[in-house]
Amino acid sequence: MKKIIETNLREHIDIIQKILEENCRTIEEISSVIIGAYRKNKKLLIVGNGGSSADAQHIAGELVNRFYYDRKPLRAMSLSVDSCAITSWANDKDYGSIFERQVDAHGDLGDILLAISTSGNSLSIINAVNKAKEKSLITVGLLGNYGGKLKGTCDYELIVPSSNTPRIQEAHEVVYHTICQLVEEEFAHEK
Repeated sequence: MKKIIETNLREHIDIIQKILEENCRTIEEISSVIIGAYRKNKKLLIVGNGGSSADAQHIAGELVNRFYYDRKPLRAMSLSVDSCAITSWANDKDYGSIFERQVDAHGDLGDILLAISTSGNSLSIINAVNKAKEKSLITVGLLGNYGGKLKGTCDYELIVPSSNTPRIQEAHEVVYHTICQLVEEEFAHEK
């Protein structure tokens, strides 16, 4: 047991250290582009499968409600929460386009699509990013697995340098909490 505990904690620390050394500017850029979109009354659409779906919902909750401060709500939607839209489309058409369809329905010029994928290879996420680009949304990727197939497709990308899914998810959480805090700081005193 001790070996597993030590290995997991050391891997986590090593990955976070790499992100600290290599991605602070990227986190700042992503935060700034989200702030800029909110200043233009745009919204944030968030997609992810499995644990990344939970992360998408988590981010939306932090922005719509509050992170540290009571403040005005910020428009953010996780596209994984509408079970009727997802299951009917997956049943009638295919699972690979469940988010693409919703991006087509809800995405407007200048909105942001935040795509979360630990593998970087999820077809439903790839298709959502492609639809977002087609509709002139700004695309942001929180990726793992060294980027996978999504590497180089988003306007802004933060790639966790690992193929270990739990470590990628942990790193994504630290990153998106930081982004939520930076975004909230911008709007904390506006009513």
